[in-house]
Amino acid sequence: MDRTTYGLDLAKNVMQLHWVDSETGEIGRKKLARAKLGEFFAQLQPARVAMEACGSAHHWARVLGGLGHQVELLPARQVRAFVRSNKDDAADARAIWLAAQQCDIRRAPVKTVEQQAVMSLHRARSHWVSVRTATLNMLRGLLYEFGVLLPGKKAGLKTMSARRAQVDDQLPPLMRRLVDLQLETLKGIERSIDQLEAEIAEQQRKGDTARTLREVPGIGVLGATALAATLGDASNWRSGREFAASLGLVPAHTKTRIGHLSKRGDPYLRTLLIHGARAVITQARFKPAWLEQLLRRRPLNVAAVALANKMARTAWALIAHGRAYQAEWKSTPPSGCGAQAQAA
Repeated sequence: MDRTTYGLDLAKNVMQLHWVDSETGEIGRKKLARAKLGEFFAQLQPARVAMEACGSAHHWARVLGGLGHQVELLPARQVRAFVRSNKDDAADARAIWLAAQQCDIRRAPVKTVEQQAVMSLHRARSHWVSVRTATLNMLRGLLYEFGVLLPGKKAGLKTMSARRAQVDDQLPPLMRRLVDLQLETLKGIERSIDQLEAEIAEQQRKGDTARTLREVPGIGVLGATALAATLGDASNWRSGREFAASLGLVPAHTKTRIGHLSKRGDPYLRTLLIHGARAVITQARFKPAWLEQLLRRRPLNVAAVALANKMARTAWALIAHGRAYQAEWKSTPPSGCGAQAQAA
């Protein structure tokens, strides 16, 4: 049995397939238990399998790719437009099949297990940072009810340690025990964050790609490892401009106006690049001439996004062309048709 294209809707337990027979035009639908999915595709001739780029999609892409099938991961927001009538597994699989027929929908690159492992470190660290912030804010809110005012973020912990005796005088015994419990929790969270950051730093030291990206001003350990895990060999993007656009570091626009940041793609990686760009703007002793001019014309946040865009494009170029970072590098002017188009 040979089908040209399959639309596969992934789930935790039961998967849904949709296909159209290339000879008869007959529509096929099938439900498969998770344990039976690999067995089903192992019996088929090499086919094209389209899935949404969602949870477990990269795993199944590697499994089905290993069986000789051509796997395509489609952005979920692009697939949503093809859902007709009520939303269910069969409708989703049909929508994926329809979206796979559109050649102008950009496919998401399939990550290796190594890339996913590094990004998992980043996701875990980001989770514990948010838990630390939420726990500290909760503790500040509770203490505020007893007349104790603490500053936000990690400064609150330092203030708490310095003024602990004074704070305890304002609290009843039950509240003191609660504060002790929350402080112990925060210490455990800090240890988890430190361990994850040490592991990420080790990945940066071991990886050639991450070490190369680390040389770019504004790209630190977190940014270098996350970019390396996202880019891979950079072959999934045609240019640095396309990579920057995939991260949402370009303005959204309509026919009449250019608007705010599009904010597409990975928000975590975009945040790292913008924070790195802001650090360069506020702390670097020497800034590029174009950045100095931009800062005189536009607000700091606009300049930070522009620099983050350039950093993303630089990262793509370093990996795609196998170069080391050079601060004074100047690209070669285009020739032929490119030169004519630029002149026009």
